[in-house]
Amino acid sequence: MICAEFFTRPDGALLGFSLSGHNGVAGRDIVCAAVSSAAYMTANTITEVVRANAQVTVEDGYMLVRISSNEAKDCRDILAGFKLHMLELEEQYPQNIHVSYTEV
Repeated sequence: MICAEFFTRPDGALLGFSLSGHNGVAGRDIVCAAVSSAAYMTANTITEVVRANAQVTVEDGYMLVRISSNEAKDCRDILAGFKLHMLELEEQYPQNIHVSYTEV
């Protein structure tokens, strides 16, 4: 199962996300491919297009993208779009992905 955890401020602003786990056979699972592609696009847009100073960590079966509160406004729409995508995938594939939130 893939676990997507979103980091939020008390006011609900998104400050990043972490993804952990695998789903199915690497390179052959549509859910894992959808999550990975969207996550990399989100991370690259935040760091290379918006130029936000983000903490990005990528390891096998794990990705972390975290921004400071100061960057929240600039990254709001990007992170909101990624969250929406993850929620839609969770709705379509509840046995493969779980979305949660952590207030930071």
